[in-house]
Amino acid sequence: MLYSIISNDVENSLAARQQARPAHLARLQQLLDDGKLVLAGPNPAIDSDNPGDAGFTGSVVVAEFSSLEAAQAWADADPYIAAGVYENVTVKPFKQVFPN
Repeated sequence: MLYSIISNDVENSLAARQQARPAHLARLQQLLDDGKLVLAGPNPAIDSDNPGDAGFTGSVVVAEFSSLEAAQAWADADPYIAAGVYENVTVKPFKQVFPN
């Protein structure tokens, strides 16, 4: 089943985010390589693809996992959590309607 992982950053997370980014992206790449990643990306803090020093306010991942517990465990192991980037993370079942 698909799950959405919605993460919200702490204030001024950009430096910590940049430092942990390679490890964060490696985990997403593994999901992609396994054919389980639907989409992933950050939420810019301003209305721009490249927010510069404004940074980001969070991230969204939609991916396939065997259970809600597996999705939660994957989210809990995100390098952004260890680096103090995320203030909170919500994991929910997700039903994709479009595109199908």
